[in-house]
Amino acid sequence: MAKEELMEFEGVVTEVLPDGRYRVKLDNDHVILAYAAGRMKKNRIRTLAGDRVTVEMSVYDLDKGRINFRHKPEGSGTSMPAAPKRQFRRR
Repeated sequence: MAKEELMEFEGVVTEVLPDGRYRVKLDNDHVILAYAAGRMKKNRIRTLAGDRVTVEMSVYDLDKGRINFRHKPEGSGTSMPAAPKRQFRRR
């Protein structure tokens, strides 16, 4: 059991700030300052402005949070086949 319960919200990254921080607009129109979780840094998950994210926030400070998940864009399926690699013959 965790020491304190965390609240999870979804939102959109509106601005990328220095030092790995982000300005996120939540679905309830609240704007917060968030940082990427260590797991996201370790796996080199890039977060850009316009990305949809899930943010964890403490019940004590509702102005700061931690981004723990970046949602894939709607049209990022593998429905379009990749172009075949071009093979070169050696002479």
